[in-house]
Amino acid sequence: MAGNQGERARRRLGTEERRAQLLAVGARLFSEHPYDEVWIEQVAEIAGVSRGLLYHYFPTKRDFFAAVVERESERMLRMTAAEPGVPVREQLAASLDTFLGYVEAHAHGYRAFHRADAAGDQAVRTVYRRALAAQERQILQALAADPEFGPAGERPEVRLAVRGWLAFTTAVCLEWLRRDDLTREQVRDLCVRALLGVLTC
Repeated sequence: MAGNQGERARRRLGTEERRAQLLAVGARLFSEHPYDEVWIEQVAEIAGVSRGLLYHYFPTKRDFFAAVVERESERMLRMTAAEPGVPVREQLAASLDTFLGYVEAHAHGYRAFHRADAAGDQAVRTVYRRALAAQERQILQALAADPEFGPAGERPEVRLAVRGWLAFTTAVCLEWLRRDDLTREQVRDLCVRALLGVLTC
């Protein structure tokens, strides 16, 4: 009887709903545990599905991890999206606060993602490139819409500077997680000064 109820509960979710559920479970587990300590069986058990069904959606653990990171990257873009009409200077600190809070709460996943990218993992590298390009576009669009920066946000050297700043911010975050001798506010202010310094020099 209980088994039949479980089967009915599984069928209630459509394909996209089930995928979203699995990714939400993965996001929580990868934020709480190192990559090597997260098991597909554990994800399936928490989600209430068979291991085979999970592999139907994601052929390997690395594919699953890459999909989790992609979903979380898209969520972070929405959370840090620019507010029309608000100057970049006012938004930058708030957006970085949101980002750094996420990095701090998902430290294991953040480190694992960048280790995999550095090791040349193709699935993760594809996600990384897409996420980086989206972040770059979002920042450049905010700069272009701000009267203080305006057309400067469209110059090739500014585009390159923003790309470099994103790499800088990643390196700072990884070092911050490793050392933990700076507050979030100190890291935020360092990153704010770095970007504004490049843009106004």
